[in-house]
Amino acid sequence: MPGRPRTQIFLASTLYGAATLAAALDAGLFAPADRRLLLIANNAAVPETSPALDAMPGFARLRGRFDGVLSWNDTIRPFHPAGWSPRAGDVPLWERQLRLLWGLGDDEVTLVLESIQVSPAQALAQLFPDAPIDVYADGLMSYGPTRDKLDPLIGTRIGRLLHLDLVPGLTPLLLTEFGVVPHLVPTGAFTAVLAELAEADAELADASDVPEGAALLLGQYLSALSILTPQEEEELHVAMMRGAVARGHREIVFKPHPSAPARWSRLLEREAAALGVALTVLDRPVIAEVLYQRARPALVAGCFSTALLTASALFGLPVARTGTGLLLDRLTPYQNSNRVPVTLVDALLPDLADRSERPRTLATPETVGPLVSAVGYAMQPQIYPALRPAAERYLAAHLGPYTRRYFKRRRLTALALPGALPSQLAFLPRNAAVRRVARRARAVQRRLRKRIAA
Repeated sequence: MPGRPRTQIFLASTLYGAATLAAALDAGLFAPADRRLLLIANNAAVPETSPALDAMPGFARLRGRFDGVLSWNDTIRPFHPAGWSPRAGDVPLWERQLRLLWGLGDDEVTLVLESIQVSPAQALAQLFPDAPIDVYADGLMSYGPTRDKLDPLIGTRIGRLLHLDLVPGLTPLLLTEFGVVPHLVPTGAFTAVLAELAEADAELADASDVPEGAALLLGQYLSALSILTPQEEEELHVAMMRGAVARGHREIVFKPHPSAPARWSRLLEREAAALGVALTVLDRPVIAEVLYQRARPALVAGCFSTALLTASALFGLPVARTGTGLLLDRLTPYQNSNRVPVTLVDALLPDLADRSERPRTLATPETVGPLVSAVGYAMQPQIYPALRPAAERYLAAHLGPYTRRYFKRRRLTALALPGALPSQLAFLPRNAAVRRVARRARAVQRRLRKRIAA
């Protein structure tokens, strides 16, 4: 219908994501609209105990870019945003209800969504089946493959993938199976938005307990994802502190994950006392990028947080990573969507504990692309079959003692890729018959192990 009002609905669950949207708006990356609504989703395990996006320091600076703010949690209460999606037969009723509740009338709706592979983004895409979709990325996962095969009724409606230039020169793999065009959000626009957030955070601006030039340690709460045990994650944080101290830093700032238990900071406090260093634990919700603006840390250390790449690529800060080797081994299944972020951080950033005279040669943004293509194909061969030749070339030329950490022999064997068999058996043809024999042999081994265990 010509002349229909146009409404853009932006979904955001984090302040980092909302800042990305604000930067994209400031850069003029969205067409004019009659209304722009920000839909907030609090995806914490227990939303009632975690501050929502609109309660975060600095959100008021972003609020003016939107004509209204809505709560997805309130809309679908008592259901959880991450676990609810509409039944197919209920979609028309839900769309009618949302248009009434949000005052959309017969507006032409455009959706701008994050994490399209899961709810609440998938739920919204289903509830507005005629709406064109843009996807924006607020992290390193955009460089990896789509984690699951996406419904074509959703995938074919996606026009663009908006992302930050966290790995300059590397093109995101996400959604390329639908021909989605990656589009950069200008770095200058994003850092300008972050400067607004830093200025708005009066508590941080006046805080004397956040020293400038300290080493900043980033916590991620990996035990909540069942990747590490709580004890292993505590040991990881302690290793970060020891690594920073070994590099000569005497002032340490630890930024825990908002959902992390308080006992972790107490363990670090005991370790700091033993090492004789000053430790500051941030107990207020603030994104790391605000600290980069305000305190200019001398070192940023973490495991595989996106904030490591924003520190390096966008702010030029020294960075180091730790624990990535353990995570590459622990991530299951191989298709785990965290695999590409861990791979990128491991390949691009120096090891915090590596103080040797000749440290390992790091990949560069220009050379890491073939590695990501090979890992992406190994993760999702059915979604990205065209990447197989690139994966074969990379594995044939570069698979070695260090790069093998990015691949599992069992996975390579299942896909009949180079590196699957011992070199003395490499003459065997990689065909379907060989794969069937290998599968049968593994099945026999599993049965024997079960009998022995019994």
